[in-house]
Amino acid sequence: MNCNKLHYNELQCESALNKLKRRIPYGWDLNIYRGCEHACRYCYAIYSHQYLNDREYFQNIYIKTNIVEKLEKELSNPGWKREIINIGGVTDSYQPAEVDYKIMSEILKLLIKYKTPAIISTKSDLVLRDYDLIDELSRITYINIASTITTMNEQIREIIEPGACTSMRRFAMLKEFRKTNASVGLHVMPLIPFLTDNRENLELLMSNAKASDVHYVLTGTLYLRGKTRKVFFDMIKESFPELLEHFTNLYKTGAADKAYKDILYKNVNELRTKYGLNGNYSKQIKEKLK
Repeated sequence: MNCNKLHYNELQCESALNKLKRRIPYGWDLNIYRGCEHACRYCYAIYSHQYLNDREYFQNIYIKTNIVEKLEKELSNPGWKREIINIGGVTDSYQPAEVDYKIMSEILKLLIKYKTPAIISTKSDLVLRDYDLIDELSRITYINIASTITTMNEQIREIIEPGACTSMRRFAMLKEFRKTNASVGLHVMPLIPFLTDNRENLELLMSNAKASDVHYVLTGTLYLRGKTRKVFFDMIKESFPELLEHFTNLYKTGAADKAYKDILYKNVNELRTKYGLNGNYSKQIKEKLK
């Protein structure tokens, strides 16, 4: 595990919004930060630091200090159609740097001003700082607050996502946002073979999702490609060496085989049905934006 000192680096961005090739169901992406202190060992976005000629995705955090100014220019454009913006699709907008920079508060004020819907997914309960702003936005347009929670085993969580807050704090945060008009969801992504895919963990995740009264639960399996694959396997070698051969056999390519996924999703779907949980997040979008 790399223990280099954390560095914050301020930079200027040319635009706030990034137009996506596919609408899924959003067409725009916004990321305040590059790099992420949550240091999730399975993060698919580790590759993105190569555009900065920087290898330290977890330690060197870049802050787009002019992003609020750029966003207002884009949202105030007469051609803006108030499409859904996915905030933090690459790096978490409520990672620790946000404690000092407070950029998300200003972003939310602009979304309110320009009545623009958004999706926010985070592994931090720092989002509760902006509860009043999100509550206000939820009464104007669609806003989705989701948290990615992978395991209820804190010993495992501290190894695979050491910079994130505890799973129970994330569930408590989701429960609080159910008091607003926001769409609230749980993202169990990724499901990690041999570590978080067991029946006991899945049952605990689903039962806590039910207790938090989330609108939906999405799940997804682990993919290991590019730079992420090396970071993940380094973590396995260091913390779970007894599983190395199992992972090597299962992940000969970037994805686990179909037979494994069929069994996994059978268990997931059984538990989702048992707890009466919805797997469709688009229903809330259609109801709010119709």
